[in-house]
Amino acid sequence: MLEAANAGRVGPTRCRNLELLAFELRIFHWLRNLASDMRTKRNRKGTTMDGITGLAAVVMLFGMPVALLAMYTFYRVRKLRTDERLAAMQRGVAVPMEAELSESARSRRSGILLIAGAVGYMLTFSIIARVEPDAMMAAAFGAIPFTLGLGYFLDSALIRRDAKAS
Repeated sequence: MLEAANAGRVGPTRCRNLELLAFELRIFHWLRNLASDMRTKRNRKGTTMDGITGLAAVVMLFGMPVALLAMYTFYRVRKLRTDERLAAMQRGVAVPMEAELSESARSRRSGILLIAGAVGYMLTFSIIARVEPDAMMAAAFGAIPFTLGLGYFLDSALIRRDAKAS
């Protein structure tokens, strides 16, 4: 009988529970709408970077083992040359030392490598900038190694001039 009398009334705990449930539903709908908005924005934005990410993943997947193999090969060749040279010295054979590059030649080689790397870097990002305009900012950073390469060329020229003067 008491239950029949209280059936129409809402008690304080039941009222708080209903308010909490309504609040939770509002949060749930807000989060669902937020996630939906983020998905539509991502789809509208395009998938240019997704393609570049895949390319980077493939390059890293195949590039890292090749780089490790190249480093190991360099190490082995250098070790074999050293062992060969030591064995020849133990037998008493005169082993000529390899001529070191002159300072001018080292500067020239560094300049060529830096400028070639900078031009390749800038060309790569200029091509990517046709699809993604923000990549042009990255291409501008190629000016740093380019300028360093020019500095090495200048150093090479000054060394040669000083060598001719003395």
